[in-house]
Order: sequence, then C-alpha cells, then structure tokens
Amino acid sequence: MFSIFNTNEIIVQLSSAQFGDEGAQGTAGTTADGGASGGAGQVATGPFGDNFFPILMLLLVGMIVFSFFGGRKQKKRRASMLDSLAKSDQVLTRGGVFGTIVDIKPDRVVLKVDESSNTRITVLRESIEQVTAETTS
Repeated sequence: MFSIFNTNEIIVQLSSAQFGDEGAQGTAGTTADGGASGGAGQVATGPFGDNFFPILMLLLVGMIVFSFFGGRKQKKRRASMLDSLAKSDQVLTRGGVFGTIVDIKPDRVVLKVDESSNTRITVLRESIEQVTAETTS
C-alpha cells in the first residue's frame, strides 16, 4: 500500500539530490514500491550531466564571436555608404532631417533642406543615417 509517508520521503530525497544537500544523500529510504533504496552510492547529475559548465562556456564564447563579426559587417557597410556619398544624393540624418547634398567636405556635408527658401544646413558626415535616393551621374 502506498502511503503519504513514503511519498514525503521520496519528495525529500528528490529535492535534496536536486539541490545538492549532502546530508540527505547518505540516508537510506524506501521507494514507491516499498523496496529499500540506499542513497550512498548514487550521485546526482544535472540535466546536462557533468558537462554543464563547459557547455555554458562554449555557448558564451559563441555568442561573443557572432556579435563581434556582426558588428564588423555593419561597420563595413556603413563606411562604404559614407564613402560613396555624392552631390545631389537625397539623405536622411540621424536627427530625422531629409535633405539633398550640395557640398561634401572631408568631415562635413552641406544639405539643402528646403527648395523654396534655399535653406542649407551643415552636418557631420557620420550623422548621415542612410541615402534615400541616389542620382546617376
């Protein structure tokens, strides 16, 4: 017959083995079928076995490598976009301003933002977010 006392002993043994309580590993108890079980020869293992820490380190190194190479690809794409800027390209700045390139200097770009009043602003070359329309020369 299955009793509440056997169930409680099993739960205590399972929880102490799972959380690494050394005091409960050496005690003997009874199993659900009524047989005696000796806990002295059993070693509790985690869900990944004994290799949890190496697997965790491998995953961490993999995430760092992938994030490093992904950033390099974005930097190369952005640098090529900034190098290929030409006059009369329509661009969007990081501040959300649309404009047409009028003049290009080594570190700055002059944009015409309003056709009717001929309003021009000077922005840093790095503040250009994207080219919205390229002109073919």
